[in-house]
Amino acid sequence: MTQFTGCGTALVTPFRSDQSLDERALRSLVERQIEAEIDFLCPCGTTGESPTLSHEEHLRVVEITMEQARGRVPVLAGAGGYDTHKVIESVTALERLGVSGILSVTPYYNKPTQEGLYQHYRAIAESTALPIVLYSVQPRTAVNIEPATVLRLAEVPNIVGLKEASGSISQMGSILARVPESFVVLSGDDAVALPLIALGGRGVISVVSNQIPAEFGALVRAAMQGNFQRARELQRKYQALMEINFVETSPGPVKFAMARMGLLEPVWRLPIVAPQPASQQKIEGVLESLGLLAGVRV
Repeated sequence: MTQFTGCGTALVTPFRSDQSLDERALRSLVERQIEAEIDFLCPCGTTGESPTLSHEEHLRVVEITMEQARGRVPVLAGAGGYDTHKVIESVTALERLGVSGILSVTPYYNKPTQEGLYQHYRAIAESTALPIVLYSVQPRTAVNIEPATVLRLAEVPNIVGLKEASGSISQMGSILARVPESFVVLSGDDAVALPLIALGGRGVISVVSNQIPAEFGALVRAAMQGNFQRARELQRKYQALMEINFVETSPGPVKFAMARMGLLEPVWRLPIVAPQPASQQKIEGVLESLGLLAGVRV
């Protein structure tokens, strides 16, 4: 499934000061990504504050992304949660919109067993003709898709890939050694995209590409082409930005940074809040060192 390889952006969702969806800013963000030659877009993931979006807003964000993209890049829309039936309802609605595929985070809070995870994802896959990319991020959801379960799920025809954000390079290596070559394994952590690609991964679903889509896309392409010297140079240059995006809970820092870059208003939905003043200073310091500040304080 080459449409979900390379550098994909986990889009933030811009809001106005009154907490409403900023449709104009969203269109601008999508266009900026495409002009920077991003490979695919992922609206309404957890970086997009999807748990705080109403069902109608969720669909509207995806609809705007698709309208602005106009088929120029694939749209891998987020649809996850801890109620399998509700996830299926979301997938059905997104399929009607014509999305390219579904990115589905593991159920959070209710901590299903490995068999529960298998049955959850199998039910989602059987409800749709769309390709499904699994999303495993144990630090955020308290549940991990173990390699043996990934292998089982890879046998389901339209489960085509995995966004791997477990934080374990060993687990990533174990998965890549066992799944079919056609199964796409993507990094869910910017800082380890390079080593994952070196192990055989096919790219990343990125937070930092919200800020630097062209530059991070160049890093990913260099790594995938085997030009690891160039990839390491870019990694060194942007490592601090990758790290500062998680100085507090994401997407707090990345949206603050984007506001300082003049890309959106500094607005979050509770329980996500603006970074603390000390964190803001650190973020601004990194942006200034990279020449990314817009020059107007937010």
